[in-house]
Amino acid sequence: MNLPVDFIYSVRTQFGEEMEPFVAALAEDTPVSIRLNPFKKQRNHLAFLRPAERVPWSEQGYYLAERPSFTFDPLFHAGYYYVQEASSMFVEHVVRELVSAPVICLDLCAAPGGKSVSLLSALPEGSLLVSNEIVRQRANVLSETLIKFGHPNTVVTQNSAMDFAAFPGLFDLILVDAPCSGEGMFRKDEVAIQEWSPQNVKMCAARQKDILGDVWPALKPGGLLVYSTCTYNSDENEDNVRWAANNLGAAFTKVEVDAGWNIVPSHDDEAGGYHFYPHKVKGEGLFVAVLRKPGTEVPETDFRPKKNRKPTVVPIKDPADYAKLITNPELFHLMESDDRITALPKVHAETIVTLMHNLKCVSAGIELGQMRGKDFIPAHALAMSIALNRQVFYNHEVTYEQAIAYLRKEAIALSDAPRGMVLLTWQNEPLGFVKNIGNRANNLYPNEWRIRSGYLPDKKPEILAPEQPVPPAESFTF
Repeated sequence: MNLPVDFIYSVRTQFGEEMEPFVAALAEDTPVSIRLNPFKKQRNHLAFLRPAERVPWSEQGYYLAERPSFTFDPLFHAGYYYVQEASSMFVEHVVRELVSAPVICLDLCAAPGGKSVSLLSALPEGSLLVSNEIVRQRANVLSETLIKFGHPNTVVTQNSAMDFAAFPGLFDLILVDAPCSGEGMFRKDEVAIQEWSPQNVKMCAARQKDILGDVWPALKPGGLLVYSTCTYNSDENEDNVRWAANNLGAAFTKVEVDAGWNIVPSHDDEAGGYHFYPHKVKGEGLFVAVLRKPGTEVPETDFRPKKNRKPTVVPIKDPADYAKLITNPELFHLMESDDRITALPKVHAETIVTLMHNLKCVSAGIELGQMRGKDFIPAHALAMSIALNRQVFYNHEVTYEQAIAYLRKEAIALSDAPRGMVLLTWQNEPLGFVKNIGNRANNLYPNEWRIRSGYLPDKKPEILAPEQPVPPAESFTF
């Protein structure tokens, strides 16, 4: 690995005698790790050739002995696990240590979604997660990640940090996983090495300050802001934490860390934080600091839609036909936006509607589907949701080859299934919907999510396995 000379020079003082093992670690293979989805509990242990190793700071994280073909595992596409770098799972530990009651949480720079699913795994029951990404294409990827995860208490937005200043004191917890120079990704991403320069470090550090300053008003007094980067230098880490203390009044908050994890506390007591170094931990480079906003009084704010803007989401007139699509429908408000029907959790419905009226919302709650003429077309988000009522649909178990064909957005034949909407399952787990018309079934899988590779592995990857033998899928008629 050819590291930039200026980078070597910039970190030599920081690592001192550990410089040689640090550089050697950057030449090693990247560890493979996944996060299990605790909300889809049908499968909760690994069936791998060698025993999986637990990520020590995560209740749901595991290292795998080798990298399987995740793309060709239907359960990956069904949201039963997420491929996530191990160091970044530390966010879960921070939340478990410091948050004990339901909160409204903002993941500001959230794409592709790894830290968002970490947050969802750790936030107390009844919390709401707002995941944001300013770049449209990346926001769509973020939405895909959270839809597959299946939890209804989520909103995905596509906005700038400054846009959230319109909601002063709304969020109890904010994660700013700031765009950075990417030093911690050097062994994972060759482009990160090519794009690194001292000038880029300075530019990133300045942008990070702007992001912190822009989003700070949205944090509730007494609330927590978790600041993280995947980089090593103090410009983007300790210096920015110290800047937040001096200019925003932020106070550094400590987190209990097991000494055996080999996480390195910041050398700067005033601007504390935690470093993950690849020669110390089984993971990539990461810096995390936790800041608390002073005060207790939350400002009063009118969150009604902006002037002259019509509401974009309204209660549905006749919800009874749609309520049966989800379990525990009494916990949801059924809303309509254009011709799309969405179920919003009642406990946070007012907040979600406010966000939808004032921000660019990509997805929220559970999209149930939409009317096309006289036909109701169920949304893929419904199939992925942990609130799906499977008894409303005919369930049809497919073979592995049919599952991959479906995930490629290919038409498949279901000669032994009734006409109409059918929920496809693989090993009794929901994959998505088709409309069976007899000689073939129209594939309703999202086109932008499809598997683009024509390759099929000789052996199907088996990463998760059920604790008990898989029961046959029950069949019901829609």
